[in-house]
Amino acid sequence: MTDREFTIHRVFDAPRELVFQAWTRPEHMAQWYGPVGTTTPLDTISMDVRPGGAWRACMIGDDNGERYPSGGEFREVVEPERLVFTWGEPGGDEVALATVTFDDLGGKTAMTFHLAGLPADNSELFDNVQSGWASAFDRLTAHMENR
Repeated sequence: MTDREFTIHRVFDAPRELVFQAWTRPEHMAQWYGPVGTTTPLDTISMDVRPGGAWRACMIGDDNGERYPSGGEFREVVEPERLVFTWGEPGGDEVALATVTFDDLGGKTAMTFHLAGLPADNSELFDNVQSGWASAFDRLTAHMENR
């Protein structure tokens, strides 16, 4: 059975450099990373933004306090155009590969997020991951509008 993948496109009313920073600076990431109903405290985020550098973040459920750690390794960093990184639960077996591209639209930014490598035999996980990222990007949209 092959792995599953998905792509999400968004356009932000913000310059490409700022949208790229939202992905690579902890003070920005703390404002949007995770679906609605979670918080990602700044002190849970660490980022070494270079190929081979690690990143970590921990979402915390607003209603139950449950912790959802995630992290991975940057594989490619081309500022402000492209990020490629692994994504999964630290120490877990299953790791997906995320590719994020940022296209300059003259003051706005088109972002394409592609996540590949999700297990094909777990539809519930796939649906939760896809909807979770979409919800996080709603928060990213609000963060860019409120900057």
